[in-house]
Amino acid sequence: MKLTTLYEVLHESIKKFSDHIAFSQWRGEDLTYIEVGQRVGRVQQILVSAGLKPGDRVAILSSNMPNWGVCYFAITTSGYTAVPILPDFTTDDIDRIIEHSEAKALFVSDKLYTKVSKTTIDSLNLVVRIKNLSILSQTVSEEGAVAIPKPDDLAVIIYTSGTTSSPKGVMLTQYNISSQTWLIEPLFALRDTDVLLSVLPLSHTYECTLGLIYAFSAGCHVVYLDKAPTVSVLMAALKEVRPTIMIIVPLIIEKIYRARVVAKFTSNAFWRALYRIGFVRRYLHRVAGKKLLKFFGGRIRFLGIGGAKLDVNAEKFLYEAKVPYAIGYGLTETAPLLAGAVGDMVRIGSTGPILKGIECRLENINTETGQGEIVVKSPSQMIGYYKNEEATQQAFTPDGWFRTGDLGCFDEDGWLYIKGRLKNMIVGPSGENIYPEDIESVLNSHVYISESIVTEQEGHLVALVHFDKEALEARYNEIMESWSQKKQEWEHYMDEVLDEIKEYVNTRVNRNSRITEVVEEKDEFIKSPTHKIRRFLYTNRNQNTENK
Repeated sequence: MKLTTLYEVLHESIKKFSDHIAFSQWRGEDLTYIEVGQRVGRVQQILVSAGLKPGDRVAILSSNMPNWGVCYFAITTSGYTAVPILPDFTTDDIDRIIEHSEAKALFVSDKLYTKVSKTTIDSLNLVVRIKNLSILSQTVSEEGAVAIPKPDDLAVIIYTSGTTSSPKGVMLTQYNISSQTWLIEPLFALRDTDVLLSVLPLSHTYECTLGLIYAFSAGCHVVYLDKAPTVSVLMAALKEVRPTIMIIVPLIIEKIYRARVVAKFTSNAFWRALYRIGFVRRYLHRVAGKKLLKFFGGRIRFLGIGGAKLDVNAEKFLYEAKVPYAIGYGLTETAPLLAGAVGDMVRIGSTGPILKGIECRLENINTETGQGEIVVKSPSQMIGYYKNEEATQQAFTPDGWFRTGDLGCFDEDGWLYIKGRLKNMIVGPSGENIYPEDIESVLNSHVYISESIVTEQEGHLVALVHFDKEALEARYNEIMESWSQKKQEWEHYMDEVLDEIKEYVNTRVNRNSRITEVVEEKDEFIKSPTHKIRRFLYTNRNQNTENK
């Protein structure tokens, strides 16, 4: 059955899986599917009592918990429009989003309540404590109304990370979101026996669609953490929950790879020599992979990775370790999934083929590389940006296809390879296209580098790198017992490291992509709430420096 509204998703699942557990708080309450339905009805009554009518917007500002999904379904199955807000947004961002969306009500968690200004709170008909659904403030007490939504009705407005004074709210309809349930199923079918551990913000489309809506449509059991997913918390939760499904961003697996694999196998000259031998590396990866699967609870059958590009060396480790991972590609504007690869479909560096039911083409193709902008026509593509007609027009081709803004190419079998963002592309001195993400992938494969950005300065490529201090110090300790007491020697050593990295990269990229300088960034790069580096801050910083 092809579901066309979230109303159908909710009620079909309640009917099929009534006694199954739908949502759990880790070490807390359980909600069955029928209890979710009952609680949804309670939330709808609260909204109606505050005068809300079909079409009105309702914001959700909360960490993950069972009532997040309850409130989301209550809003979107009553004819209202949900406005999920990322917890990491600033007070200014939150106030701006609530004002711009014209939200009339807010569901908020205790810790995030203080991030909303009093002016914004006073402007709302209703503010509800999401933890127990108690009313914190209500300025309107009159009878509202609900309506069963239609496929073309607006379901959510999602403000993407990186919001500025001119926010861009992605408008997704009931059909856009619910279509993902049947677009994704042929790629990987969930089971009503699956257990998901949710660690990414539900306000992010990636987690909301796959980890909430798709999971709910399949009768899965989703467990939420009530704490930040630190290593200690995650280890305890994984041991107790033993999930079969997890959805993560590349940053999580890359940190595990560097801390538990690279650090081990590059800790001294003996291990480094062994690690360079292909069959030995594959054996070591297989051993490490078994430990990783045990770390994840021992039952993982699907480890979904998306939201950003996965480091090629980290992916090689997963592949050789035989970890059952899957790569996905999509955008908030496409609700989100467009392409994916699971199991035997996985090819290192590729996001897999475009999902069945979605059309894709490349525009402005470079005849030498075969690369062009990825343009799609999908049942899940947004209808536009809220109150931003100019940006909406720019996002679509004249024949109605959505411009992803990503550069990519296909292999002969139709597997998609993402090269980077079109706006990040650097045009070289001879007119050649240079993709900084490709160079960064090589940089990040160096044992000493935690993360990097490649920028253009005065016609040259400069690499900004943040080092993995532990890896550096472990290597240096082989040479000197107390480097902290010998600053001059350390600085000389760091100069050698920067030269080594430059040579490492330039022997692995084409001539046009060679860097001229490596600069250390002492602090971690500033990231968006979805853990993507805010690249423009560093590009703009360099431009501002040049203009002074």
